[in-house]
Amino acid sequence: MILVILLALLVIYCLVEVAQADAARVRLMPKWLWAAAVICFPGIGGVAWLIFGRPVGPVHPTTPPPTPRPKGPDDDPEFLRKLGRK
Repeated sequence: MILVILLALLVIYCLVEVAQADAARVRLMPKWLWAAAVICFPGIGGVAWLIFGRPVGPVHPTTPPPTPRPKGPDDDPEFLRKLGRK
């Protein structure tokens, strides 16, 4: 019973990963064929996806780092200086 549950979880996990993977980065086969393999061959297809089909490396290597969040007025020394002058 536990093996059936683990196999079902593996299939669900792999199907979600196949669906979310960038089609240009999936290895060896197209996404639709990986999804079919995971469904038709639950144990072998899922493990094959994890080893041979899953994209590797950084997701977006050219994405710039996030910009710093704006500070609140009470955290800005220049704003506080302007308040003191009035």
